[in-house]
Formats: sequence, structure tokens, C-alpha cells
Amino acid sequence: MEPQREKTQTCGTICLKYLLFLFNVLFWLAGGAVLAVGVWTLLEKSDYISLLNSSFYSASVYILIAAGVIVIVTGIIGCCATLKEMKSLLIVYLILLFCIFLLEVVAGVLAYINYQECFPLCYQLDEELRRNLHVTMQQKYQQPGEESVTQAVDKLQQEFKCCGSHNSSDWSDSVWIHSADNDRLVPDSCCKTPSDLCGRRDHPSNIYKVEGGCIMKLEEFILSQLYILGAVGIGIAFLQLVGMMFTCCLYRNLKEDPY
Repeated sequence: MEPQREKTQTCGTICLKYLLFLFNVLFWLAGGAVLAVGVWTLLEKSDYISLLNSSFYSASVYILIAAGVIVIVTGIIGCCATLKEMKSLLIVYLILLFCIFLLEVVAGVLAYINYQECFPLCYQLDEELRRNLHVTMQQKYQQPGEESVTQAVDKLQQEFKCCGSHNSSDWSDSVWIHSADNDRLVPDSCCKTPSDLCGRRDHPSNIYKVEGGCIMKLEEFILSQLYILGAVGIGIAFLQLVGMMFTCCLYRNLKEDPY
């Protein structure tokens, strides 16, 4: 009976080992997804997000990248601890999982509380960001030394198929439109089919007439990113709970390791 009991324990340990290894692969992939979103946002979207003149969004991108790296490193530690069956490394891995999970919970609770208590302030902040984008597009577009802003505005209008911060009429008050050598009504990037001097005609058949303008499109993009990240965060949190359970079970089933 004793040999049979030891064999059963060994089979259980092997199952836990491979389940935990599978979990770590999923955890590593989730961290890679978060890291990829952060790097993609930094490389492809940060130019026009910077038009909002707020450090919040750029800080969020760097936090995403850091979180992705931490999750990937934690997953690698978990794989090593599982394959080598090192109880000391399993403890380190379990502590890391618990710390990440605890930070996620605290951050989520604080975000919810702050949102409920500071909704008027958040609304004022949103209005301030709208004004910043409006002023930036009116005063810095096509101005000397503001080439990066001009490029970002053109990319924003073409990618989101919009014209102006709130609507195409915003451009009528811009510094660039009133310059002596300009005969356009809107930038060429407002055109549905961009070409040189196409901005001379601001008819709806020629340019984008989106109600709410580029700021609405930009806000929709940011919200969609937040929803995706929230879903990924919930998924990672669930994986962490499963991983902590598997880690505890494997730790209990492993024989004493000399390391």
C-alpha cells in the first residue's frame, strides 16, 4: 500500500507541475500583450496623444511597459521554479504573484474611489484637455519650430478621419489660416482624399465633417484602450489567483529540496 501511495503522490505532483507550467506560459503571454500595447502606443500613438499637453497619458504608457516587463520576468521565474522543482524559488515566485495581485487590487479600489469622489474635477480636467488641444491646433500648426506638432495634427486628422479640435470651423480662427501666404480654408489633412491644396474647399463632400471633431475621436480611442487594458488586467488577476493556488499545492507536494 505504501509504494502505491507514493506513486499517487508523484503523479499528483507531476500534474501540478505541468499545470503550473501552463499557467506560467499564459501569464508570460499576458505580460507580453501588456508590454506590446505599451510599446505600440509609445511608438505609434504618443505623437498625437502628446497634443493634449498632459503627462498623464505618457506616464500611463510607461507604467504599462514596466508592468509588462515585471509580469514577463515573474513568469520566467515561475517557469524556472516549476521545471527545477526548487521550493525556495517557488516561495519567491509566490511572493511576487501576491505582491502584483495586491497592487492591482489597491490600484483598482483607489481608482474607483477617486473617480466617485472627484468626478467634477475629472470633468474639469477633461475640459482643460479639450481647450489645450484647441489652442495647440490653432496657434502651433504650421508655425516655425513646431514641425512635430504639425505632423501630429495631420496624422491625427487623417487617422481618425476628423477635422479641427471640435469641428472643421475651428480652423477659421487659426494663426496659419490667417497667414498672408495661405489660401486654404482647412489643412489638406482634413480632406477625404488628401492632395496638395485640397483644403481650399471645405464642403462635406471634400473634408471630414465629424461632429465633436478630433477630440471626440481621440477620447474614444483612449477609452477603448482603457477598456482593453481593464479586461487584460482582470484576466491577469484571475490567472494570478489560479497560479498562487497551483504554487501552494506544488510546494506542499514537493519533497525536500537540497537547494
